[in-house]
Amino acid sequence: MKSKTQLLLELWIESRTRFTNQLENFKQEDLMKKLEPSVNSVGFLIRHIGDVELLFAKNVFGAKEVKVIAKTVIDKKDTGEWTNLQELKAYVIYSFDSLKSIVEKQSEEDWETTISTNEFGAKTKAEAFGRIVSHTAYHAGQMAIINKYGK
Repeated sequence: MKSKTQLLLELWIESRTRFTNQLENFKQEDLMKKLEPSVNSVGFLIRHIGDVELLFAKNVFGAKEVKVIAKTVIDKKDTGEWTNLQELKAYVIYSFDSLKSIVEKQSEEDWETTISTNEFGAKTKAEAFGRIVSHTAYHAGQMAIINKYGK
């Protein structure tokens, strides 16, 4: 029988394929695409997913060694700087590895521990993890539409 940690990791990794499958096919010029009137580009959304994964690793799961300056969260809008595909890919590999590493260390009881953040208040770690699963899938959907119809 699989542990809660194993099951939740499988759920997150499978959900995240909506994002990672797109990453494999993006070209440099796709990063600047936007869909009016939205101000967020594909490049911004890639960076944002990485920023939020790192924030979860650090603030929700306690990965103290994770260093993150979540510029997309701080700026709250696209500043036009997320245009290097290789750097963005490396960043989201780092964010994935960081979050996966700390999640793998969670015990069965840890998932029922209540944490509190400014972003979403008091939640169990399991509930909070549901937010990162839906967050990535949500923005992956936006990226697909922007890449298909944006300019």
